[in-house]
Amino acid sequence: MFSGIDEVDWASMEHAYGPADDVPELLRGLASADPAEREAALDGMYGAVHHQGDVYACTLACIPFLFELVVDPGVQDRGGVVELLTSIGGFDLDEDDEAEIDEDEIEGAANYAMAAAAVTAGAGVFFELIADEDPGVRLAAPLALATLHRHPVRVLALLRERLPVEPDEEVRLALVEAAGRVALRHRPLAERVGKWLGLLASRADSPGLRLAALAQLARCSPDGLPGDVVPVVSGLLRQMRSVPEESGDRGDRGEHAPPGGIAAREDDEPEPGPDTTPDAEPVDPEPVAPAETGRGEHVATPTLVGQLRSLSAQENAGRGAPWAADLLRTLHVGLDDRVGDRTALLADQLRSPDRRQRIDAVRMSGGLIRAWRGPYEELVALVGDQLSDPEPRLAEAASHVLEELFGLAAPAADALAARLAADPGSWVKTWASGPPGLCSPVKALARLGDARAVPALAAALELPQVAHDVGFAVGHLGATARPLAGALRRRLAEVELDEGAYDRASPLLAGLTALRAGEAAPEVLRVLRGAPEYRGEWLRTAALRALGSFGPAAREAVPELRALVRRPGTASATEAAEALWAVSGDADAVLPVLIEGLRSDQVHDRRAAAVALGALGPRAAVVAPRLRGLLAHEELWLRVDAAIALWEVSGRTRETVAALLTAWEQNRHVRVRVAECLARMGPVPEGPAAAHVLRSELVSVRRHNAMDGGYGSHDIHEDEKLLALCRQALRGTGKGSTS
Repeated sequence: MFSGIDEVDWASMEHAYGPADDVPELLRGLASADPAEREAALDGMYGAVHHQGDVYACTLACIPFLFELVVDPGVQDRGGVVELLTSIGGFDLDEDDEAEIDEDEIEGAANYAMAAAAVTAGAGVFFELIADEDPGVRLAAPLALATLHRHPVRVLALLRERLPVEPDEEVRLALVEAAGRVALRHRPLAERVGKWLGLLASRADSPGLRLAALAQLARCSPDGLPGDVVPVVSGLLRQMRSVPEESGDRGDRGEHAPPGGIAAREDDEPEPGPDTTPDAEPVDPEPVAPAETGRGEHVATPTLVGQLRSLSAQENAGRGAPWAADLLRTLHVGLDDRVGDRTALLADQLRSPDRRQRIDAVRMSGGLIRAWRGPYEELVALVGDQLSDPEPRLAEAASHVLEELFGLAAPAADALAARLAADPGSWVKTWASGPPGLCSPVKALARLGDARAVPALAAALELPQVAHDVGFAVGHLGATARPLAGALRRRLAEVELDEGAYDRASPLLAGLTALRAGEAAPEVLRVLRGAPEYRGEWLRTAALRALGSFGPAAREAVPELRALVRRPGTASATEAAEALWAVSGDADAVLPVLIEGLRSDQVHDRRAAAVALGALGPRAAVVAPRLRGLLAHEELWLRVDAAIALWEVSGRTRETVAALLTAWEQNRHVRVRVAECLARMGPVPEGPAAAHVLRSELVSVRRHNAMDGGYGSHDIHEDEKLLALCRQALRGTGKGSTS
């Protein structure tokens, strides 16, 4: 094995962490008899040689040796090597990608193409591996074939032939998943695959296999899903809960007694399947130990691969069908914008007696609400019900989901309050490093504006170190949190103005700003005057915002603010001018400073000046030509701020609306800011483009800021705010406008 490996000039190549002269050792480690050494080697391959999916020259040089490993039956854990090869060779570079490649990326793109060609050229070996004695190899081989082989029709034929004789349930699911992958990659085959999956979904005698077929059908041929998909899936889940999984070895059934699959041909007609919905809900079965699959014993190692495997094992401990959650996630992805079906399915899952299934459902509920708009009252209430469950992982998952819902969490308000009342000791979480923070139920209740969160915030303000997010919670509670003003003021007066001042003072300043607690002006002024050099600019900004929020109640700060505005052209001067206007209303003092701010070299400073000028309204009409000139600036957010300020100082809507609607189409993340301005302008006429844009947003099911592969903690809140502003603009509850 590894003939010629020492003849490769590994030292001349590099991987993610430097010279690749350690690659031969990693390759040999993959063939080691020691499980820990094999796992460490696999971790090294993913961590350095194939780092985050990258392909280097040394990655290409590894490909022949990786193929040697996967065809040698004496090597253990070859399934992991098959998965590695699939990842290395499975990168698709389509025409759009090729058009966007710049000179610096040419070498990397060439490596991806060469890797795909090299692995695809050897993909024929996976045909043999699909019947390998090692279940781990059989588990990885179907997806490798579906991803890499050049002849998808042959691959489909093999998948169908293998399904009736495959003894391992999880491998059978992989065969079905591979068929779905073929259909997605080769769309002309989608109808053929969809018909076969439909037969499996209705006739297979394994509920897991039927669920897998439905999941893949949803992905590649959703029109083939049964009209009653929700009750069908719910019935399958009940079957899976009530019947413990059999051992992975089902060879005793013989080749002519399919163990859960059918080798149906395209011309077969589906027959009615058995009734899968029992009359009564079964009780939660005793945990069933996972069957021995022959995949080899995995030992705990300090590698990333080892840690991920360990976490997965903990998560799935006692599950008879740990793959069911993955199938349901796949099904939900396939159902896509069918929010009603997905909501009904999750509601059924959340009523399951199986806690693990409810944990999965809570997490998937968060993903659904985060990406799609819909009526979620029942679903949210069911998530709230999980807060009282004695299983800590379930209650924690529910509280994290509710924390992100803001106003949509209202149906769970009583459950959140009960959770807080039952465990006062959990109101504030402490960590090994960093400041303490409020627990999720406190934040969720505060974001609802519910007064029952106030005692938790009051307790947090009495701790030696104040939770870093107290101020934000106070901001959502508004006037309800007014009784906390005294404690916020007292704690701010105690803050030492040293290098840690910003961390200690910023949550307190945020709370006082939200409450507009003008009586705290002396304490805020102390911070403003004594801000240390370290993070002092940030601390002064927070103090100036607080003073501005106090308005005339902070009149004692006027001399300090006038001194700060005498340094025009700086960020602090703009912030001080904004505060001075709010406190004194002296336009003559602040206007020159803000005009100078519009000339700044920094886009951020120009944006701040534009926003501040808009607050002056008609008193700043003289700057209209300057603001109009910024409507052609290359920075989109500056164009938006300038357009809004132009309307505020001139009262004319035509130029502003045109600029805002252009920005709306160019960047979805600017839409809340645009809608705020349109709502303040007053009624939007039916005919113009603005009304059309707003109505189109309201009928869209997808959240405007939904992202594939990531999300922000305030995404749902921002999208719900956008919807409310669109309705307000169309109803015409703004201040009115002139044209």
